[in-house]
Amino acid sequence: MSRITHYTTHGTCSREIVVATDNGCIESVQFVGGCHGNTQGIASLVRGMRIEEAIARLEGIDCNGKGTSCPDQLACALREHL
Repeated sequence: MSRITHYTTHGTCSREIVVATDNGCIESVQFVGGCHGNTQGIASLVRGMRIEEAIARLEGIDCNGKGTSCPDQLACALREHL
């Protein structure tokens, strides 16, 4: 059964991330706002990936010295989703 999380981002151009998972795997990711091409690419790359693997790959990525990024915020959303 799919589970959906709406996560409000902090410190990025994107405002929200909507994550759908099933049985520990990412089914879909949708960023609201942000750099459309980049966020669309991130969403495509993590589709089908185990949640823990996506967190390990994305956590800590920084955008222009902001201390976070859209990929890092996705990792935060996935942690909250767990």
